[in-house]
Amino acid sequence: MADDSARDRVRALVREVLAKAAPEESQTPSRFINTVPESAKAQTVTRDESAKSVITEDDVRGLEAGAVLRIGEDARLTPLAADIVNERKIEIVRRASRRGSKASKLIAVGADHGGFQMKEELKVLLSELGHKVQDFGAYSEEAVDYPDFAHAVARAVANGSSDLGIVIDGAGVGSAMTANKVPGVRAAACYSVEVARNSREHNDANVLTLGSKTINSKQMRDIVMTWLSTEITEERHRKRVAKIDAIQRQYQR
Repeated sequence: MADDSARDRVRALVREVLAKAAPEESQTPSRFINTVPESAKAQTVTRDESAKSVITEDDVRGLEAGAVLRIGEDARLTPLAADIVNERKIEIVRRASRRGSKASKLIAVGADHGGFQMKEELKVLLSELGHKVQDFGAYSEEAVDYPDFAHAVARAVANGSSDLGIVIDGAGVGSAMTANKVPGVRAAACYSVEVARNSREHNDANVLTLGSKTINSKQMRDIVMTWLSTEITEERHRKRVAKIDAIQRQYQR
């Protein structure tokens, strides 16, 4: 009887997770920036500001809590607009661009003292690839705490002020743990090209963390280029990512 009761509880929990994984983004309290094509979305857009390159507080002030705002793929939110979006849990949907995954992106980067030198190399690489960089530090090899920089990068991605984030510390693990505490962030610690590709194609990772003591400069370049050029495309993978988001929502107030 005890085993039957335990199985019943597990089945009930699975049913609850599946129910919450349904694509009803208008009910999502987390700051998840969605870049999937509109054909894959089911929510009703409250307001469309996709023609604007900069979204200000005036563009979001009149929106109610839980509203859905569509903006352009490369649009940026001003700090005040981002604060209102976070406070009211407004869902941001980015209009998919026909330019594809090679389009220029604004990428937030950060590192502790151990990852400083590799971060500087990363910034050069990103510029060579045609991307814009938002550097959150550190700005020297003076000893600092990696959670501060991982948190700053993760927040920039979560609130939409940056498209993607890359953080470097000694091993990449601590920064991934920190970044994943921010709702809407899916950070992946990648140590090979294969893992980097999988983290994007299967898990739609939006923050990449690297370990300066576990990979060399060439490996960093290969991992970053693969990560940036890979997109999630299969619906079966999107469904599983939706379950990750559903689990997160169960633990949010």
